[in-house]
This record gives sequence, structure tokens and C-alpha cells, in this order.
Amino acid sequence: MKFKLNLVTLALLANAGIASTAMAAGGYGIQNANTDKVKFEKWDCKRCAVETGVNGTVGVGMGYNNSDDIRSANAFAAEDEFAAKVDADLKYVSESGYRATVEADNLGMENGRLDVNAGKTGQYNLNLNYRQIATYKTDSAMSPYQGAGSDNLTLPDNWETAGSSQDMTQLNSSLNPLELSLKRKRTGLGFEYQGEELWSTYINYQREDKTGLKQTSGSFYNQSMMLAEPVDYTTDTVEAGIKLRGDNWFTALNYSGSSFKNQYSQLTFENAFNPTFGAQTQGTMALDPDNEAHTVSVLGQVTADKTILSGRVHYGQMTQDQEFVTSGYGYQLPSESLDARVDMKGVNLKVVSRLNRSVRVNASYDYSDRDNKTNIEEWTQISIDSTTGQVAYNTPYDITTQRAKLGADYRIARGMRLEAGYDYRQDERSYQDRETTNEHTLWSKFRLSKFDNWDMWIKGSYGERDGSEYQASEWTSSESNDLLRKYNIADRKRTMLEARVTHSPIETLTIDFGTRYALDDYSDTQIGLTESTDLSYDISASYLINDDMTVTAFYNRQNIESDQAGSSNMSTPNWFGVVEDQVDVIGAGWSYNNLMEKKLRLGVDYTYSKSDSTTQVTQGITGDYGDYYAKSHNVNIYGLYQATEKMALRLDYKMEKYEDNDAANEIAPDEIWNVVSFGSNSHDYNAHMIMLSMSYRL
Repeated sequence: MKFKLNLVTLALLANAGIASTAMAAGGYGIQNANTDKVKFEKWDCKRCAVETGVNGTVGVGMGYNNSDDIRSANAFAAEDEFAAKVDADLKYVSESGYRATVEADNLGMENGRLDVNAGKTGQYNLNLNYRQIATYKTDSAMSPYQGAGSDNLTLPDNWETAGSSQDMTQLNSSLNPLELSLKRKRTGLGFEYQGEELWSTYINYQREDKTGLKQTSGSFYNQSMMLAEPVDYTTDTVEAGIKLRGDNWFTALNYSGSSFKNQYSQLTFENAFNPTFGAQTQGTMALDPDNEAHTVSVLGQVTADKTILSGRVHYGQMTQDQEFVTSGYGYQLPSESLDARVDMKGVNLKVVSRLNRSVRVNASYDYSDRDNKTNIEEWTQISIDSTTGQVAYNTPYDITTQRAKLGADYRIARGMRLEAGYDYRQDERSYQDRETTNEHTLWSKFRLSKFDNWDMWIKGSYGERDGSEYQASEWTSSESNDLLRKYNIADRKRTMLEARVTHSPIETLTIDFGTRYALDDYSDTQIGLTESTDLSYDISASYLINDDMTVTAFYNRQNIESDQAGSSNMSTPNWFGVVEDQVDVIGAGWSYNNLMEKKLRLGVDYTYSKSDSTTQVTQGITGDYGDYYAKSHNVNIYGLYQATEKMALRLDYKMEKYEDNDAANEIAPDEIWNVVSFGSNSHDYNAHMIMLSMSYRL
């Protein structure tokens, strides 16, 4: 009898929080409950306990990098021979509710990041973040120019100009290696404040500094030189907003602004060839101008019963008013600067409604308008090719895009679902060969998951694009064949099919397979892209051999074939080209845990990737442009040893074998008579890295 009494007692106590009055039926009211045998201390939520103080892990690492090609730094995140890093995952919690977290990953290396948060739960949070990103192209670009990294490139004092690069007697002896790489460092500061239950606000500031050298070229009529353009950009971004929230609604007012500054406004370079066009011995080119962008948006969401309505309205403006570079330009300019201005506005609306337990419908509408307000001026062209220079006008390109979508989701039965929808898009462009294009797409998706250990879906779609009359525009196509159709605005029929299957035949094995096929048919195009097919598929598997050993593997392939037609006499098609691109990616991984009395973990990860591209052109006879490829092998072998309860050691060995044969990177400095190139910059290397790191758990 006591057992039954205690069950009733527990039930009464569990409902005490929601009952408005005590139960009093048959003497079983709360005031009469027998709680003598109830052990309340066992009701404590052990997992709900909040640990105060500092806990987490910190770590340091030292590495040795052996590579003769700087491109390997893209994989290893280490440019120098020796590398060091700091890792951290720390959390501090005080008894009064203050919290702080520190997350660091590869800090000190080329892909390092840091994220620090501090505040009080439910009230405010202060965030400090840092991120570094670097990309490396080559460190063996050869150039006779001096002053790389500045805005003034000069030739050696003993330089002798010539009519062709083969006749430049001082070219080979004057070549110096250059590193073409870009490094970005982002630093951010943010603050969030939660007011009363109704409102909250935030502000985030970020500065990005981007430095390095990138490839460009300077020209004098039909002669050109590859040059190292200095990059020293600073971009400041500010985001701020206020949010209001109720029981069934949410709204926010947001601002986003950015300011771009370039340390260099122009690049001056000496002419390596004999002066021809205007007897010019020095050239000047304008670099990326300073500019600003600002956007204000209002967004909101309302929930009414089974319907959710959300929307956003935004207005933005981009401006650029840097003074023109006029060095070497002998004509009168209509203004001192472009005084460019582009207005942007848009609306986004979406509604989702559940009609019943089986049917859900959704609809959306998006509108965006880009209005170029820049004044149109008359400019005198300076020709650097065989085209005769004429008076031209800057073209204020505008585009207005509208998208509408309607879809439905129907639950046929348990584990069976059918989706279908219609998508529409309209683009209106100014000063283009086609003012308006319209796209219509129908799609359907069926998902089946009712069978144990199976999850599969298949999706198909068909779309057509057409539009207003296509005609060559005097603004964009004065020298183009009237039969040429630009693929992004030409009539197109697109058929696409996608499918994916996930299966677990046994508890320890999971297999996933997916495929995608798309066909783009430009049947109304005589000159231009006429057809494109895209076929891809992937398969992956994960197998738990035992409680300690896991094996994973995956394979992905993508094939893209593009057919195009051209004309060498500005008439009907008389040559045809086929471009075949193929990308293969293979990967595998193995890990073994709990070795050496559960203190050691061993593992290896391997990835192989290869991309091929071939081009064939037929004009009477078939010619092969040759095969372009890039392939790489990446291996990471590691061991993790738990030396003590709190300290762990990890040793990583990484290897990358990379090779490519891009013909554009295989041009000797004097191979083309009217070009001074950067020389051979293809890659073929083996790179190795060893990293020893230690982590300590507080």
C-alpha cells in the first residue's frame, strides 16, 4: 500500500507546478501526501549543474616545412621553413552568471583564427575575432622590372629596348624572381545587448587588410609586358541593428556599410619595347579605386496559427568618386572624377502554411533593382589594338530582377513525401542585346524513408528561358556577328535530374550515393554555346570495424561537356569546338583508438584529386588544343598520445605531391615576340611537413 501511495505522491508533486489548486480527492491532496520516503536529493539534475571557473584545453605546436614550391603553403598553411601555432578552447563561468570563451585554431599560421567572447548570459556579449587567410600562386615569376611592391616599376639602367622580346639583349640577365601571393588579415569587434524581453541590439566592426602582388599587364599598342601589381587594400565594414520580438512576431532594423581604400591609385611602368605608339617610353594604369557601399534593411516575421509570414525591404547605395589617373593622357576630360553612384533596392516576401497534417504550401517573391545613377559623359578613347579609337560614352547598365516561387509538400504516408513547385524569374537589362529574359521551371521531388535503414529521394526539373527580341546592341556588340548569342541571355531549355540514396545494411556500415545530370540546350543559337551537359556522382562509406577502428572512403566525379559554334568570316558557322572537363576526387581515412592501454590513437587521411580539360576544334580538319591537367596527392598521418590525464601529444606528418601543365604558365619571357612574360610557372613538387603539438586540459 505504501508503494501505491508513493506513486500517487510523485504524480501529485510533478503536477504541482502547473496545477492552480491542490487536488483533494479521497484524501490524496498534496497537503496529505506521504513524502517521508521520497529522496528529494536524487532529483537533482546532475547534467544541469553549471561548472564555474575556467575549464577547457590549450595547446601549442611546432612544425618543420620542407618544400621548394611556395604553392604548398595553400595546403600546409605554412610559408616558412619553421612554423608555430597556438590552439585553445577555453570557457570561464562565474557564479554570478558572467561567461567568457576563447577559441583559437592554428593561430600563428597562414589560416589561423581567434574568437573571444565575454559577457553575461541573457544580457550582453562582447566579441573579438581575428582571421588570417593566404593564397599563393608562385614564387618563381621572372621579371626584369625593379621596384616590385611599389607603384613605380622601372627597368635596369643598362636596358636596351627592342622591337621584339627576342631582341632584348638584357632580358635574360635582368630577370628576378617574384612571389605572387595575397594575404588577408581580418580583425573584428562586436557587441550585443539584450534589453528587456522585447528588444535587443548589436553592432559589429571589421577591418580587413589585404596585401601582396598579383599579375597584371601593361600595353603599348600591340606590345605588352606582364607586371606585378601591388595590392594594399583596406576594407572597413560596420553592421548594426535593433531587434524587437514578441510572442508571435519578430522585426529588425539593420544597417550595413563598407569602405574600401587602396593605398595605390595608379601603377607606372617603363616601356620595354622600342617606343611606337605615340613615342611612349612610360605607361600608367589606374588601379582599383576607393569606394563605399551602404545598405539599410527592415525585416520581420509573423506567426499566425499554422502560417508563417516573413519579409525584408532594403535600400542601398554604392559610390565611387576618386580622381581619374591622367598621366600620359593628352585629351581633355569631361570631369575630374567619375562621381559614380548606383542605387539598389529590393523586397523579399515568403509565406509558409500548413493546411493540415499532410499538406504544407509555401510561396515567395523577390524583387531587386540596380539603378545606375552615374552621369553619362563623352570620352575620347585611346586604342591599344587594331580597332580605331572613337568617341565613346560610359554605359549606365541597369538590371531589375523578379523571382517568384510556389511549392507544396504532401505527406503521402509515413515515410513517403512528395514535393512539387514552380519557379519564375524575369530579368530586365538596359543597353544589352536582349532587354528582357523570362525563365520558367517546374520541379518535383519524391522522398522515401519508410524502410528500415534506407533514406532516398529523387528530384527532376525542366525549365525554359526566352525573352524579348535578340538584337546586336551598339553599346555592347558593334563588332560582333549578328548571329552570336551570349549564353547568359540566350534561349535555353534545361533538363535536370538528381537522386540520393543512403543505406545502412548493418549497424556499423553506412553507404551514401548521389548523382546529378543537367542538360542545357541552346537550340536557337547558331554562333555561341549550343549545348552543355553536366554529369556528376559521388559515393561514400563509413565502416566501424570494431569499437576502436573506423574506415571511411569517398569518390566523386564530375564531367562537363560544352559544344560551341563559331565563324571566322563574320558569317554563318564554319568551325565547331568541344570542351570536355573532368574532375575526380578520391579520399580514404583510417583511425585506431585506445592503443597502449587506451592512451594512443593512430590515423591516416588520404586525398587524390585530378582535373582534366581537353579542347578540340573542327574547321575542315580536327585540331586538338592539348590536354590541361592538375593533380595532387595529399596525405596526413597522425598519432595522438594521452601522456597524462590532462596532457596529450600529437604528431602529424603531411605530404603533398602536386603537378599541373597549364600552357598559359609555360611561356618563356621571350617566347612571344610582342610579349614579355613571367616565364614558366607550372608546378611539379613534393612537399613535406612535420608538426608536433601539445595540448593541456585545465
